[in-house]
Amino acid sequence: MHTENHHTNEFYDAIAQYYPLFYRDWDIQLEREGLGLRSIFRNKGVIRVLDAACGAGTQAVPLAQLGFEVVAADPSSGMIQKAQETANRFGVSDKIRFVCIDFLRLHETVDGPFDAIVCKGNALPHLLLDEDIEATLLTFYELLRPGGSLVIGMRDFGPFMEDRPRFLPGFAHENDEGEEFITFDIWEWEEGPPVIATQNLFIVRGKENQYDTIKRQVIFRPLSTDEVKVVLLEVGFEDITDQPDRWERVLVARKPLAG
Repeated sequence: MHTENHHTNEFYDAIAQYYPLFYRDWDIQLEREGLGLRSIFRNKGVIRVLDAACGAGTQAVPLAQLGFEVVAADPSSGMIQKAQETANRFGVSDKIRFVCIDFLRLHETVDGPFDAIVCKGNALPHLLLDEDIEATLLTFYELLRPGGSLVIGMRDFGPFMEDRPRFLPGFAHENDEGEEFITFDIWEWEEGPPVIATQNLFIVRGKENQYDTIKRQVIFRPLSTDEVKVVLLEVGFEDITDQPDRWERVLVARKPLAG
């Protein structure tokens, strides 16, 4: 496993327990994700789905609720554990096969063909090297059946490259005991090539005058969706569309029926 993947896993292992609090309403987010993906898959013969970056189960769990057969993979053992907890809470743990594996080793543990592959949550930009991005998209291509769909959800870093923002606000929640949970990001930018962006995530918890702060760091390759589209075409995908979905952009591509 690449060094950057190791550090990425450390980041996600550390934040897994807090992950639902990074959304305004976690349960509503799950429902939205499931309905959005069902809409994309409509009339495409999708039954078997690989969630290649399942995180805390944001897509895998609602897909299982909607009756899809789901294999859920993620390199972070902490996130896999959180996803299993989420699946248990929604009563679908028996409908999802969980695998702790990264993109580049999917072939070792996961058997295709799949009708669809999902890679959302800005996971793809954690790959820093051109060859790893190409290898990952090729792996997705090979694991799909002819005519199968690939769905990539990622932040479009294109506008970020212009402004290079430093501070990004997150969310503020308050639990029944009056304890606040506040998140925000400080970003650092390193000139390349390629340009590398470091997200410093701050989690502030407490109430009244007593607050504790946790800082966790993870690295991104700030890809634009246009860059990803070029690689998708090079690998062999067709019919690529690009649409907004809250903070992400969603790329949908199809493996040709023949060739």
